[in-house]
Amino acid sequence: MEITIFGMNEAQLTEFGMTWGLAGLMLFIVFIVGNLAWKSKAGKIGTFALFLALTLGLVGFCAKFVIQHYLNIQ
Repeated sequence: MEITIFGMNEAQLTEFGMTWGLAGLMLFIVFIVGNLAWKSKAGKIGTFALFLALTLGLVGFCAKFVIQHYLNIQ
């Protein structure tokens, strides 16, 4: 008998967490960087530098999913 959590099996729960949970975490990180730039009064160039440096990993992670989708890699 397969164990379910909230009516989903392990694979479905993992897929849900990797799409919606990770997307929510990424949005929260962007909010934190924006709040940091606002509270530090970084200006336009400083804000750009903060977003570039602190969210570059997020861009790479998103690019990986786009490339996998484009090349049909599972």
